[in-house]
Amino acid sequence: MGICLSTSWNAFRYNDGRKIIKEVKRLGFDEVELSFNLTKRIVKEIASLVEKRQIKVRSLHNFCPIPEGLERHEALPDCYSVASLDEEKRLLAVKYSKISIETAAMLNAQAVVLHCGRVEIADRTREFIPLFYSCEQADDQRLQSLKELMCRERHEKSEAHFSAVIKSLDELSAYAGKLKIALGIENRYYFREIPSFQETGQLLDRFKGSNVFYWHDTGHAQLWENLGFLKHQDYLDAYGKYLIGVHLHDIKEDDDHLAPLQGDFDFNLLTPYLRQGTIKTLEAHHPASPEDIVKARNFLEKLYGAD
Repeated sequence: MGICLSTSWNAFRYNDGRKIIKEVKRLGFDEVELSFNLTKRIVKEIASLVEKRQIKVRSLHNFCPIPEGLERHEALPDCYSVASLDEEKRLLAVKYSKISIETAAMLNAQAVVLHCGRVEIADRTREFIPLFYSCEQADDQRLQSLKELMCRERHEKSEAHFSAVIKSLDELSAYAGKLKIALGIENRYYFREIPSFQETGQLLDRFKGSNVFYWHDTGHAQLWENLGFLKHQDYLDAYGKYLIGVHLHDIKEDDDHLAPLQGDFDFNLLTPYLRQGTIKTLEAHHPASPEDIVKARNFLEKLYGAD
């Protein structure tokens, strides 16, 4: 299996699915992941290309297509949370996740990438990052105090939200199983998001042997190593056996979704954990240039092999 390209790179430049795929193919990609910012009409236009075997869709990123009533810029993966304690909102997250699963089946895709919501507390990640890089010592008391506050706030509120996630995944796993679609639980960027490192293991253990797998995001994992919380490889060592797919993008300090070779991450780290069937998706965002994307793909194919 070669390198896929996420349409998150170019989707916002077009309102026509055929134009999105035309540019993707011009760069030499035959497989894509459909991102979370695509309208129903755009997805339908891409589906027509799938039927003609002009492109293959390997995975979808929830929510795809975007939920009804939302504009494209509003339809982020966390616009509805499967961890919400508001039952109406949680059920909306489940509803639109099911539509993503149905869409994946219709497109003959293999997996849907899921965000699992958040603990409803103030997110202090953006407060922690500048403080971290301004402190000369990792044991600076200001830094340690903020870290302790973040952990305490999250711990106090996480249990109920985590239970809501399990309730949602019970339903989504059963639904996706009937359609033969895998669910990839993605590691997250923001501290309040679910799952944390430990929660990832709890979810994977609970759904072991089902169609729920681990989806590894290189930039997100590296952020938490850069900030001194844990090692990137901790994710891979602990959850590599559950791995179904990876989002491949580079990072400098906290700036992620760079094209590979534009940041500081060592992509060799992943090599022992990638199997033949692992979905490998290049998930660079604007302002990566077409040249950056092609260079990154060539690098990754040489590193990981290509069909």
